Amino acid sequence: MKKVILSAIAIMAFAFTNAQQTRFGVKGGLNISNVVGGDVDNNKTLVGFHVGGLAEIHVVEKFYIQPELLYSAQGAKFDGPFGSDGDLKLNYLNIPVLAKYYIVDKKFNVEAGPQLGILLSAKGNGEDVKDYTRSTDFGFNLGAGYSFTENFSVGLRYTIGLSPISDNDIDNSDDYYNSAKNSNLQLSLAYKF
Repeated sequence: MKKVILSAIAIMAFAFTNAQQTRFGVKGGLNISNVVGGDVDNNKTLVGFHVGGLAEIHVVEKFYIQPELLYSAQGAKFDGPFGSDGDLKLNYLNIPVLAKYYIVDKKFNVEAGPQLGILLSAKGNGEDVKDYTRSTDFGFNLGAGYSFTENFSVGLRYTIGLSPISDNDIDNSDDYYNSAKNSNLQLSLAYKF
């Protein structure tokens, strides 16, 4: 956790030293999330949202680094026995750090990078299940975006979960790779100042 915090401070310090080449903004949008892997059967997507801030740090020519701080509502719905339905609602403070490359004249871009999620709350069928859920979540993002103007843009991003949602019954590497993980598709609108 210390390394993550120190890395975030280093990125922000870099952003402030290059302030003339850094733009800040806000973003928000739709999450379509699910839980994949493990013993999870009959699950369906859960619609949520994300909202937060970003910094776009110019590195060279068309290449940028974009750290973000986002509140993200994720999870999944499940079909239970005898027609009953259930859900798992996970709320995270996500910190993605993306490498962003503009392909066409600051219009179309592609992005990729790691993400740390800090669990804020976890509810299964309305009951608190935070004690059974990992407090951090690691993922990797792949995405693309389009800038309509200098300030207004839209983006589509997929986050692949790399760490298990729960630490229960993870005794070896096979258990780790086969465990239930987050999966999230985001559609975002962003405004840069």
